[in-house]
Amino acid sequence: MAEIVRAALVQTSWTGDKESMIKAHEEYARQAAAAGAKVICFQELFYGPYFCQLQDPEYYEYAESVPGPTTERFGALAAELGLVMVLPVYEQEQPGVLYNTAAVIDADGKYLGKYRKNHIPQVKGFWEKFYFRPGNLGYPVFDTAVGRIGVYICYDRHFPEGWRALGLAGAKIVFNPSATSRGLSAYLWQLEQPASAVANEYFIGAINRVGIESDFGDNDFYGTSYFVDPEGKFVGEVGHDHDPELIVRDLDLSVLDTVRDRWQFYRDRRPDAYGDLTKP
Repeated sequence: MAEIVRAALVQTSWTGDKESMIKAHEEYARQAAAAGAKVICFQELFYGPYFCQLQDPEYYEYAESVPGPTTERFGALAAELGLVMVLPVYEQEQPGVLYNTAAVIDADGKYLGKYRKNHIPQVKGFWEKFYFRPGNLGYPVFDTAVGRIGVYICYDRHFPEGWRALGLAGAKIVFNPSATSRGLSAYLWQLEQPASAVANEYFIGAINRVGIESDFGDNDFYGTSYFVDPEGKFVGEVGHDHDPELIVRDLDLSVLDTVRDRWQFYRDRRPDAYGDLTKP
């Protein structure tokens, strides 16, 4: 497995319809591959608007099966480009059973599986319990052409348990596709994910969309997507806070051994002392 993994994130704005969003992301994937990237992650609910600013059943129409049409379409592109892909989509398991999901596609186009967002907010501008059931697949880690990767989604990032579960399962890179609004969480955006990368000793790719989707609400998505290393340092510059951007960075996975030898967080953890914490 290569020590240096060139990885990509996409932050972008709503184009107005699903097909044009999908085409835009196909082009981003091609640009990333042309730049030498071997893995890419898109933003939360990447082919749609962030409709959770409203509570309206008409937006259930964005849901589809996983695997399904979007995973098949991008699976073919992944195989063409030799690119591992993380595709955050709206999943319908069956009518009325809906999840906020990320599918993982390997570089040969094979569908590897999916993660379903575990922590679902229900606050002003983020009415997600209207649209999604809590995830029920745990915290899977996927063996890909670039190594073991995991996925957390947006609101999940406020909860430390899943970060640790992904590390214990061997994740080397964890992607966190998000939709978060200016003024609400910007200070946490710069704090939580670097701290989680340090505590769990892996790389994190944090993605946030950009712009105001005025047909759906006044949330001002502030981008600033980034990669952070296991020492809590940004890998290159963070993304722009208003503009769409493809972010491509080299991740030196040899740093993982360095930090794990230095800080024995996994050796020194005490799950035997956690029992009372799991009681209601």
